[in-house]
Parts: sequence; structure tokens; C-alpha cells
Amino acid sequence: MKIKTVAVIGLGALGTIISEYLTKKLPRHNVRIIANQNRIQNYRQNGVYCNGNRLDFNYVLPEQIEKPADLLIVCVKFNQLKEAIEDARFQVGEHTIILSALNGITSEEIIGEKFGIEKMLYCVAQGMDAVKIDNKVTYKNLGMLCFGEKNNTVWSTKVQAVAEFLDRIHFPYEVPKDMVHQMWGKFMLNTGVNQSVAVFSTNYGGIQIEGEPRRIMIAAMREVIDLSQKVGIHLNESDLTYWLNILTKLSPEGMPSMRQDMAVGRKTEVDLFSGTVITLGKKHHVPTPVNEWLYQKVQEMEK
Repeated sequence: MKIKTVAVIGLGALGTIISEYLTKKLPRHNVRIIANQNRIQNYRQNGVYCNGNRLDFNYVLPEQIEKPADLLIVCVKFNQLKEAIEDARFQVGEHTIILSALNGITSEEIIGEKFGIEKMLYCVAQGMDAVKIDNKVTYKNLGMLCFGEKNNTVWSTKVQAVAEFLDRIHFPYEVPKDMVHQMWGKFMLNTGVNQSVAVFSTNYGGIQIEGEPRRIMIAAMREVIDLSQKVGIHLNESDLTYWLNILTKLSPEGMPSMRQDMAVGRKTEVDLFSGTVITLGKKHHVPTPVNEWLYQKVQEMEK
């Protein structure tokens, strides 16, 4: 299978930079941005900007029936996932491959329940430092997509198709041998970074240096390591070092999604991070005091 058409749903920071890149590399009509009529009207009236450039996307309505896309990339927030699945239904066909770039460790199964788990590849986006304020996105590091089957010892035809496509458009990617381990590593990073930056009202620079925000961040990440041991994922200190090294490469002025949500009064994904950690901690009898503190602080700030 050769991927020619791509549908993207979700024009947050990540969705915008991915859509911008795809639109530069492919014929305009081969990149479909799924959005309802109100969103499209807003995008066309007020514009969508990335690093100062106004973007001209090929928008398609959820109810617009056409030949399914070869690749669907889901970039919405977790609390928008149910709506996004419904809106993307006409873009998914028998041979469509789906990548979910959502935070957390559960979206693949949720999307797979609707469209068929055989269409899913596990995916994490990492190394991107995009910030979205209103309709303007800025970033310095494009980062990469890490994707694959749960076990990538032998590449499946889906993995080969996506790798060939990303090679063709020169988009950075990696196919880890153990995708579940990689996803838990990114979950560990998000649990520490997103919540610490939000609670301390700082940016990446605030956790790249020694201090209370960084101490809390690492402590929250170590609780995820403890949990991973109970569920058979087995993160360790080398994983912590790997993700902290990625953190050093991000723009100090950048901010993760939870901090951006907090700044404009949007509901955060705290239940996806410390909420998940606390639930798993109770299930497996693992203490999670740092994440419990972070959860309480975020809840207070949201109110």
C-alpha cells in the first residue's frame, strides 16, 4: 500500500504543525483537515497561523462523503476524542491506517473499538515544542513521530507503509522495537512535565534547571516508573534519563499543553495524567503522593 491521501483531525498546536508540514509536501487536495462548519468558518475568517505564516488548508466537513483517506492522524485532546471519532467516520475505509497522537496510553484502544484495532498503529509524538495562543502556533523543534505495532521486531505492512510515506516527505520518525514501553515512557514524561509546568505556572525553562518544579516533576515521573514495574512494562532510571535528555532540547520559552490550557481557562487533561496514575496506584497498591498533590493543585487552579 502506498499512502497518498492524509486526513487530520484536531488543529491544536500539534495538529497545526503536522498539517502545515503535510500541506507543504503533498498536493493540497491530498491533505484533508476535518472540521465542522463553525470551526471552518472561524478558521477562514480569523486565519490559522504557524510561525507567523497564515495557512490555507483543505477543509472537509465530517458529513462529507468521499473516498476514504489512506492515513488518518488524530490530534485532538482526550476530552474531544469521542466527538473526533464520530467526525472522522467517513474518512476511514477498509485499508485506512490510523495514528493517534494523543497523550496518554488508552486512545488506540478507544479508537480501535470504533474503527477496528487492526487499523491502528500505536503512536507517540515527541520532541515538539509548539505553543498555541489563540489562532497562532509557534515552534522551534518539529520533533518526531514514534509509531508501530506493539512489537516491532518484524515490521508489519502498515508500519512499512507509514515509514515509506514519512521517508518520502522527509518527516522525522522512529519505529521502536517495543511501542508499549515507548508509550509508557512518554506518559511518564507528560505526567511530570505537563503537571509541574502548569502547577508552578512556568515553561520548559522552569523545569530544565534545578529547583522545586524540576524536583516535583522527577518525583512524579518516578511514581510512574514504580507503577510500570507492577504492570509488566519495566521502566527504569535509564528511561528517565532518556526522556530528561529530550526535555533539554525543547525551547525554554515553550509550554506543554496543560500549561497552555490553564492559561486560557480550558479544562485540562489532568485525569489523563495524575488521574490515571492515582487510579493505577490504588489498583496495584503503589503509593502516588506526588501525583495526588499535583491532581489536587490542578483541580484547585481549574476552579
